[in-house]
Amino acid sequence: MLPTNEVVVLSRIQFGLTALYHFLFVPLTLGLSTLIATMETVYFITNRPIWKTMVQYWGILFGINMAMGVATGVTLEFQFGTNWSYYASYVGDVFGAPLALEGLMAFFLEATFVGIFFFGWDRVSKGTHLIVTWLLAAGSSFSALWILVANAWMQSPVGTHFNIQTMRMELDDFYSIFFNDVAQAKFVHTISAGYVTGSVFVLAISALFLLQGRHRAFAQRSIAIAAAFGLASALCVVVLGDESGYLTGLNQKMKVAVIEGMWDTMPAPASLTIIGFPDQVQHQTKYAIKIPYLLGLIATRSWHKPVYGILDLVDEAKMRTHSGILAYQALHALQIHPEDQAMEDLFHANEENIGYALLLKRYTSDVAQATPQQINQAAWDTVPNVFVLFWVFRGMVACGLFFIGLFTLAFYFSAKRRLLHHRWFLWLAFSSLPLPWIAGDLGWIVAEYGRQPWIVDGLLPTFMGVSSVTTTNLWVSLVGFIFFYTALAIVEVYLMVKYIRSGP
Repeated sequence: MLPTNEVVVLSRIQFGLTALYHFLFVPLTLGLSTLIATMETVYFITNRPIWKTMVQYWGILFGINMAMGVATGVTLEFQFGTNWSYYASYVGDVFGAPLALEGLMAFFLEATFVGIFFFGWDRVSKGTHLIVTWLLAAGSSFSALWILVANAWMQSPVGTHFNIQTMRMELDDFYSIFFNDVAQAKFVHTISAGYVTGSVFVLAISALFLLQGRHRAFAQRSIAIAAAFGLASALCVVVLGDESGYLTGLNQKMKVAVIEGMWDTMPAPASLTIIGFPDQVQHQTKYAIKIPYLLGLIATRSWHKPVYGILDLVDEAKMRTHSGILAYQALHALQIHPEDQAMEDLFHANEENIGYALLLKRYTSDVAQATPQQINQAAWDTVPNVFVLFWVFRGMVACGLFFIGLFTLAFYFSAKRRLLHHRWFLWLAFSSLPLPWIAGDLGWIVAEYGRQPWIVDGLLPTFMGVSSVTTTNLWVSLVGFIFFYTALAIVEVYLMVKYIRSGP
């Protein structure tokens, strides 16, 4: 029995809210840990006390943020068992391995080194403490790596097969999953975005100190480090984002078409839409302003390969649904007669499309007897909300370009020692504090909402992955999470403001 639509919606809202909230802490942890390690390296080389002060002060803010990230991350992972039990059962053999490795990294590697970082200043040598700080930064990155490997498999499932006997996805090649091109691109893109977040945080708080006339030597050195590190990271985000765009064009063609509001397949190379107003009813993007050829070069890296439009991809989804129905019928027959070689051959010939047949379960309990209208509805389900995804993506890109400009100015004024002469820039830097988190959450919306209707792309529809729970339980747990996370947010803001006001 399939869950009701309300159960699916509430489960998605709960997981989405907790994931977005958890990701408020992750990028700052990634960015601050590496910035702190860089500052401690300077302290190790110069032996100047001000650099030790910088490491310890930013380390306090890092510790507060990391503690909150661990608290929110634990509850997030439990939801795979409570709200998404069918998904956990269906792909547990695949998804469980990187999730377990992430737990080892987060709770053993990071926890060990964070203790030595805070309490080992007078107990270990300077060199040992520096190594520990870099290992702490590496542990934070490795923790993120395994989560991103798991998530990338959901975007581009490789190295696995469907077991007819167990009715589950099983692991074939862990090497393929770890070195999945999508995983590697997603990891370096996310890590670079985390570095940008840490750099903006240090830049904004240091700018506040200069505006208040406090801790000038501390703030100017912090800005110098943040500006150089942030500019390099912001440029990397753009370059690595281009790589992600190319891989998305290979693996998730519908996501690219929706991001561009591109309804019809254009002659290669396709134009890039800068701005426009997608209309999902009339199947057109109004008032579009385009740059010729650019999308084709980004998405295909060629002059002759097409970027397919939404309407053509919907037609392809219909054909894949017909193929998936054959796989579904063969699988049903094999459950009755496991030795039927003809049905097994039919299943394997159409296996890659069985997920499209499962989309029909929203409209009929008898997939094999689906009507053309139901097949058409299922095919159109593969199109996310075009207007939302179109503008969310452009908001993310606008933030990225702004960061490049911000860090360029910060680097220039810091190098010329003219930060104190440009209060407008200091106000701009301080006012930019929320933008990295906005950009990061917009990026995750593009990645996850753009994958809909799939929880595992092309294999398992989202509505089939949820647990068999009541709406009452979901409402109670959702309200509980909101109150719990709101309390954590109040504690986080109180502690951060307290230590920012006290200064180094």
